[in-house]
Amino acid sequence: MRKVFAIGVAVVATSVVASAAIKKELAERIQNAAIVLDEIHKAPDNDIPHDLWEKASCVGVLPSVKKAAFIVGGEYGKGVMSCRNGSAWSAPSFVELEKGSIGFQIGGESVDLVFMVMNENGVRHMIANKVSLGAEASVAAGPVGRDARAMTDAQMKAEVLSYSRSSGVFAGVNLSGGSLRPDVEVNAEVYAKNISAKDILVDKKVSPPAEAAPFMRALRRTMPPETTGR
Repeated sequence: MRKVFAIGVAVVATSVVASAAIKKELAERIQNAAIVLDEIHKAPDNDIPHDLWEKASCVGVLPSVKKAAFIVGGEYGKGVMSCRNGSAWSAPSFVELEKGSIGFQIGGESVDLVFMVMNENGVRHMIANKVSLGAEASVAAGPVGRDARAMTDAQMKAEVLSYSRSSGVFAGVNLSGGSLRPDVEVNAEVYAKNISAKDILVDKKVSPPAEAAPFMRALRRTMPPETTGR
């Protein structure tokens, strides 16, 4: 499997724009997340149902998460997430997934994680300082197939649907037992001090850095044509 794993700020009206190149490692994190989304766009119909993308309020990608990290402890996945209003997507907020029992603890293989926030209550939980998945925010393994009409009751009620990708194939994975939180230090570095996840994802007070352009394009491409307006 291909491993799919700011500093000056200008204020224009009410929008904060990253005005300097961000660190290489952060640019690579965004780029790798974009690659994951691009490969979802190219995936066959037996992977993530396309109609779920139209319903998702937010999308998060954590590229190249090590399975073994959750066994030995002290490690976590890092990625980005974005929320939308219609066809417009927010700047990416950097996020961290802390170690926990995530249901795929076999070997040391690297996987990509994708999660979709499906409703406003889920968004509210995701912009908190830290959310326990499965406890504070209901989460379920996402369905796979041509469409989402075969979703179970648990999947239909879940605030978050999650997937893992290994060897190019997406499958539903239950993230219960883990916890997700905004990467506060990185968000402050890329955008500005005191910028919260709510400012980025919901209030959209910041514009994406130039390095996020591939990720923003990938989000738009992944949406069905009727959603993107193409």
